[in-house]
Amino acid sequence: MALVAGVDCSTQSTKVLVVDADNGRVVATGAAANEVDGEGGARESDPKGWARSMAAALAETGRAGDVRAISVGGQQHGLVVVDGAGQPLRKAPLWNDTRSGPDARRLVDDLGGPEECAKRVGSVLTSSFTVTHWAWLRRTEPEVAAAARRVMLPHDYLNFCLTGVATTDRSDASGTGWWSPAEETYLPGVLGLDAVRLDPALLPEVLAPDGGAGLVTEEAAQQFGLVPGIKVACGAGDNAAAALALSFAPGEAALSLGTSGTVYAPSAVPSADPSGTVAGFASADGRYLPLACTLNATVAIDRVSDWLGIGREHVAPSDEVVFLPWLGGERTPNAPTASGTMTGLRYETDKRSILQAAYEGLVATLLEATAILDHWAPQDMQAPLLLLGGGARGKAWQDTVRNLSGRPVLVVEMGELVAYGAAIQAGALFTGRPLEDVAKDWDVRRGALLSPVPRDDAVLERIDAWRRTVLPSF
Repeated sequence: MALVAGVDCSTQSTKVLVVDADNGRVVATGAAANEVDGEGGARESDPKGWARSMAAALAETGRAGDVRAISVGGQQHGLVVVDGAGQPLRKAPLWNDTRSGPDARRLVDDLGGPEECAKRVGSVLTSSFTVTHWAWLRRTEPEVAAAARRVMLPHDYLNFCLTGVATTDRSDASGTGWWSPAEETYLPGVLGLDAVRLDPALLPEVLAPDGGAGLVTEEAAQQFGLVPGIKVACGAGDNAAAALALSFAPGEAALSLGTSGTVYAPSAVPSADPSGTVAGFASADGRYLPLACTLNATVAIDRVSDWLGIGREHVAPSDEVVFLPWLGGERTPNAPTASGTMTGLRYETDKRSILQAAYEGLVATLLEATAILDHWAPQDMQAPLLLLGGGARGKAWQDTVRNLSGRPVLVVEMGELVAYGAAIQAGALFTGRPLEDVAKDWDVRRGALLSPVPRDDAVLERIDAWRRTVLPSF
């Protein structure tokens, strides 16, 4: 039995799956927490902390020394800057760090406005994108930016720790804002902007979907408990890794409920949404992965339920209450300085109705994004929405998605799709088989299929009316 490992370095934790390369059976798991610092709009992590977490998670599996190939899936957009010795110069601003909001707006203007920006980089830039973090760094800490000798993403950094070589893949590169999914290249017209001025020599090589990032070094083998010389696959952005594992059928879309909420579906053509709702990412299988992301999902529900002093499943009909729990600002719509807002409270309002309204406010935004996604990845209302992530197991989440979508919902049983998708990459690299064949053979589409219910248009209309009140421009 040959074993491969898939890693998921997410915002809150790093998880590892050790998988039988012959049949996709998970034989061991490990996990370790990641630390996130910052107040207000700041959200940062120490890249070395990700390496420590990956080492701890691999050790917890008890099988690291048996692994014959490894691949890393990671949170997108984060900015890692290192010196000539490969040491991080500062903590990495993460995807949900909103301090670069002004820089994002300037860059969109510099690129000719939202429509032209989407055409050139695949997305309308927001404070999530790596290029905006870099522009913020140059503006606020110019001495750090000047000292950078490599500029990487989180999964790139972990691959660098494993191999000593700076590489990335097209799915993660497509979330930087300085690489074009349509042209498959870094963009001199972005890198040369006054706010950016980044030498492309500092950026990692973009590998093909079946590419290898290198071999585990002797130093890395000691740090991570691996065998020196084993293969490291190219890796991927987190959602692209999860999508690789899902083997989508036509008309399906995935709705992932984690720290953030995301909705995505594969497409044969690159997307360029001038509204900025859909980001035009590349996929991990050579296609494209139009995707919309919200900053607030399960963490917002956790905070609201804590405030109310009730459990996350203790909900009642929302009645007149409308709640937009944009507690950390919001990316969809692009409102990085937004806050949570609520209307419809009465003396007799049940606090369980407030919690249900929070679920509805979050799900409605994701479903609006799904409708826009239809332009590039046509949706079939009879095809199930694939519900993923930690929130997918919550009945309140499941019921709200069904009630507001009117579609069947498949609650995917596999809980660690990012790590599993990374393991598929490692398995394909180790065996020499095509990625799509490994993904189909390792089928993870097991789960509960929930039948559709009539869509609650009244709730959707109340949410839309309140959002237009608090955000007139949307």
